[in-house]
Amino acid sequence: MSLLVVGLSHRSAPVSVLERASLSADTQGKLLQDTLAAEPAAEAAVLATCNRIELYADVDKFHAGVAELSTLLSQHSGVGLEELTPYLYVHYEDRAVHHLFSVACGLDSMVVGEGQILGQIKDSLALGQELHSAGRLLNDLFQQSLRVGKRAHSETGIDRAGQSLVTFGLEQLADGTPTEEWAAGRTALVIGAGSMSSLAAATLARAGVAEIVVANRTRERAERLVQILTEPGGTGVRARAVDMASVGGELARADVVVSCTGATGLVLRAEEVEAALDGRDGPLALLDLAMPRDIDAAVHRLDGVRLVDIESLAEASADAPMAADVDRVRTIVAAEVAAFGAAQRAAHITPTVVALRTMAADVVAGEIARLEGRLPDLDERQRAEVSQTVRRVVDKLLHAPTVRIKQLAAEPGGAGYADALRTLFDLDPETVASVSRADVTDADIKNRGRV
Repeated sequence: MSLLVVGLSHRSAPVSVLERASLSADTQGKLLQDTLAAEPAAEAAVLATCNRIELYADVDKFHAGVAELSTLLSQHSGVGLEELTPYLYVHYEDRAVHHLFSVACGLDSMVVGEGQILGQIKDSLALGQELHSAGRLLNDLFQQSLRVGKRAHSETGIDRAGQSLVTFGLEQLADGTPTEEWAAGRTALVIGAGSMSSLAAATLARAGVAEIVVANRTRERAERLVQILTEPGGTGVRARAVDMASVGGELARADVVVSCTGATGLVLRAEEVEAALDGRDGPLALLDLAMPRDIDAAVHRLDGVRLVDIESLAEASADAPMAADVDRVRTIVAAEVAAFGAAQRAAHITPTVVALRTMAADVVAGEIARLEGRLPDLDERQRAEVSQTVRRVVDKLLHAPTVRIKQLAAEPGGAGYADALRTLFDLDPETVASVSRADVTDADIKNRGRV
């Protein structure tokens, strides 16, 4: 089986396509289930964020896997395959590992170095585990990507190379004015109460806004976010929750609006924003972090309104980040990809080594039983000494070859050593497969298969 990823992102597709291809939580679950039901895939995981949709799978056939995963993405996103295909990218084996590790480090983000992607990868892994679609390979891959991302952020200054989408978006709204100075004393309306909206509310509070109003379709979630913002030892900002029906009135009083919901249609239309401008003394700043967009792009044409959305953030983030930090992260990623590949290749041969040692142990046991039948007069001490000697001889004969073959298998191109070992020793394929299903470890080689 081999690792394959098929996806699209802000680097490969225009925002208009990403908007239409966005996947709800329920759709992601159905996509995983359908991927597992497809013939080429044994494991599956989906990474869906505001600016990327990627389907990971462990497949037994490359071309069939690409075709199947592309078709599934089209079916579940609602974008026709002919339209979607030009924007899809494909990564296979080590290149797929390199891609996910780069994503985890923030190298592939719209704003280089943003750390929110780690939480999104964690959520993807949790979904795969919940639905039992992520097996050994994808569990190892996603867990290691989280470790690599954390390492990159702790060992380099990649965080300084770019900010989270929220921070970067507010900086764009401030238009050169320090964010704290621009936000001080303002009233903010946050639409949505999910992870991105919560991050936006916390960022606004730290920036010094006077009041935050949270609107959400589920009032309880809005109230929970308000509680977090106002609890003792928190930000100290004034905050209150309102129903979505109250957004129009709150819009007229707000200075800055951040919207990030899971709605499939517009949350704020141009005419609603225009109505809120009547009688206002100051400009209205809008930050749309949703995909598909929450705020009608037509508000760009309204006087006194500044809108920053995913598309404008993509254009603004084209400035070169800190090259030295990016280079250091790339070095980390390259080393981690090599280490992950070596570990996976070594793990691939482990069941074969265990099966070989098990076969050798069976041969030794059979020969000792024959010896006891031919030499019945041996006392207990003599039988024990003969048995130990035979086992020691076989163990020493197998030790160097099995250690060396694990080393060779860990090198690039070493996958064929397991086949060679099975052929040379005429190992039963079903025995090897049963060892694989038992999820063996290095300890098994030393203990379960010891002769």
